[in-house]
Amino acid sequence: MFVRETYECIKCMLLSKNLKIKIYRTIILPVVLYGCETWSLTLREEKKLRVFENMVLRRIFGPRRDEVTEEWRRLHDEELNDLYSSPNTVRVIKSRRMRWAGSVARMGEEKVVYRVLVGKPEGKRPLGRPMRRRVDNIRMILQEVGCGYMDWIGQAQDRDNGRL
Repeated sequence: MFVRETYECIKCMLLSKNLKIKIYRTIILPVVLYGCETWSLTLREEKKLRVFENMVLRRIFGPRRDEVTEEWRRLHDEELNDLYSSPNTVRVIKSRRMRWAGSVARMGEEKVVYRVLVGKPEGKRPLGRPMRRRVDNIRMILQEVGCGYMDWIGQAQDRDNGRL
């Protein structure tokens, strides 16, 4: 209920854009991103997060008046990204996931969290496409960054040279 009221506050015309952005960053985003380090996002869920973020940013920045046609129009996604300088929620989720994976990798093999992260489930698989594991998500993020199939667990152990 509190988040809904806060979202309604973003639509208020009496507040400045800077205050609305602060409300979004301090109240709405932490609630949306709670526990995101352990999520296994699909492309559909990533798209839903982008749509939500763009919807909130459109509420904050409002429509624009076109100089040529003198009509009001909605802001495009690129314009929203230019106005809102912070990284999008999907990028934040991926960076938090990598930070969490690095700290779990440094915990050691005797910890349950490490075995859950790296372990392979036993038993028969259900029919259909196999579900993505957390390790698969980490490898996909490393490929997006350009690191390929590096030994991310060994890299996380060496904190001095680079953080994962």
